[in-house]
Amino acid sequence: MPITKSAKKALRGSAKKRVFNNARKKAMKDSVKTIKKSLMIKDVKTAESKIAEAYQAIDKAVKRGVIKKNTASRKKSRLVKSILRTKAAQ
Repeated sequence: MPITKSAKKALRGSAKKRVFNNARKKAMKDSVKTIKKSLMIKDVKTAESKIAEAYQAIDKAVKRGVIKKNTASRKKSRLVKSILRTKAAQ
């Protein structure tokens, strides 16, 4: 536990930030998961319509520092690649 006044204040601030960061991470994971689920049932149209939502969630996570820039670009790249792969298989 923090002892000094400033350490107590820092603990309160980090607890608040943790809530927002977890919300960003969950939003990102949920949007990616919906795309992957629609690809599992070979519903490419739904996946393509949800890609903008996933991009937005990933970019917001980068902006807040939840994930790194290269991680975000890798996630985006793999999402599009999986959509194109599913589309080509049909």
